[in-house]
Amino acid sequence: MSDRSFNSSDSKYVQQHLANERTFLAWVRTGIAMAGIGFLAAGFGFHSNAYDQLAHLAAVITGITSLLGGISIILFSAAAYHRKRAQINEQSFRATTGLITFLGIILLVIGIALAVLLYVLLFPV
Repeated sequence: MSDRSFNSSDSKYVQQHLANERTFLAWVRTGIAMAGIGFLAAGFGFHSNAYDQLAHLAAVITGITSLLGGISIILFSAAAYHRKRAQINEQSFRATTGLITFLGIILLVIGIALAVLLYVLLFPV
């Protein structure tokens, strides 16, 4: 068996790179879940007997925001993954606050739209 030596700077920090990949995959799962929430909310609105204009608007806002938010999170997380990969090799670290702030704002908008949708569906006028 031959002894292989890697000259790549990636091989020095294997655990950090694997953790970076796990973090990226967690963000991808979050993005997919957010898009799924939009389809679920739209399904609640369209299958309701108490369906009115406000419920339709809340379902549309939730669906579009969730879908665009999910896609954006996947794209931003891919950029963050590559940025972190370079930072690991350079042994420098800068926290990713933009992605987390974006996720918080998107989840707030989705939560408010879901609350309005739920209220309209439970208490029709």
